[in-house]
Amino acid sequence: MPSTINCDLAIVGGGLAGSLIALALAKKRPDLDVRIVESARALGGNHIWSFFAADVAAEDRWIVAPLISYGWTAYDIAFPAHARTFRMGYYSIESERLDTVVRGALPERALLLGRKVLAAGPRAVVLADGDRIEAKGVIDARGPGDLGCLELGWQKFLGVEFRLDEPHDDPRPMVMDATVPQLDGYRFVYCLPLAATRMFVEDTYYSDTPVIDADLLRGRVHDYVAARGWQVEQAAREETGVLPVALDGDFAAYWQSGGNKVAKAGMRAGLFHPTTGYSLPDAVRMAALIAGTSDLSGAALHDLTWRVASRTWRGRGFYRMLDKMLFRAAEPEERYRVLERFYRLNPRLIGRFYAGQSTMFDKLRVLTGKPPVPIGRAIRAIRGQS
Repeated sequence: MPSTINCDLAIVGGGLAGSLIALALAKKRPDLDVRIVESARALGGNHIWSFFAADVAAEDRWIVAPLISYGWTAYDIAFPAHARTFRMGYYSIESERLDTVVRGALPERALLLGRKVLAAGPRAVVLADGDRIEAKGVIDARGPGDLGCLELGWQKFLGVEFRLDEPHDDPRPMVMDATVPQLDGYRFVYCLPLAATRMFVEDTYYSDTPVIDADLLRGRVHDYVAARGWQVEQAAREETGVLPVALDGDFAAYWQSGGNKVAKAGMRAGLFHPTTGYSLPDAVRMAALIAGTSDLSGAALHDLTWRVASRTWRGRGFYRMLDKMLFRAAEPEERYRVLERFYRLNPRLIGRFYAGQSTMFDKLRVLTGKPPVPIGRAIRAIRGQS
């Protein structure tokens, strides 16, 4: 017999964005009856999220601090003509830890796991099993809306966590090893030393297509590991992903595609960095904002999240312009030169770039000097000409 569940707030989607909102509210508003609905049996999926220290403001660190699985005080990058170590904090969150922390912070009744959602409105959620949630407010934090509303490139990846026979000798993450052959657009390998005999290795591409050939990428990951001389005991875990890189688009239509008058968070809200596709910094900021909001009604939440998302989209035109230059003006096998030049800049500027908070001076600095792509082609790319 179908039943109705009443609560103060329903969060649809138990990925990163939805889980961070639930955690922030559990800490700041423990009086609220919050429900989080997720189709899987665990929160967070199968992921490892990483972020730079500068991605999260000091006043918001309380949200992510309990989730951090690994932390380092520096990280490396490498290009054919340039290598560098950045003395800046870098952190990773594992989905298993996210699931554990959220379960510990919320009462058991708050977690509606293994429950598929048919529809979500401003104040109600309809489940596939016939049950219905009636809430004062609803936030939809599921996957993206209609990406066809946006003009996109793609960052796609396949990563494997390896258990090694012998300890490796890499003390820091290699955030970007672009010394590898440039294939399918801009390619780099990403390595996280999780323990003395554990290494996560990811093959990543800034590509014109979202298509992943898992067998091909998996083979390249294993080839990279072998070339490094790491002896594998076991390939313990694998994850794949495709992130949007925004060049242009109709943001209002994108928002509407995710649900009329429904509050949104995360990818559903279009809150991702246009160049990296990463959503963690925006997800933290949104969680902090919602936790400090007194009016959690459906209408108020919609207006709040739309205002933040639309303002963020408008404010990030600079990054979309750079993306046009990367994808339209640079030949695929030469795109690494754009990033190679970028990583010669001031570390604080780089940190603000990845946090999506570049200053006017930062933008001018990125654009000054000899461009890594032909200037005429860059201008045509920005104007949308072929």
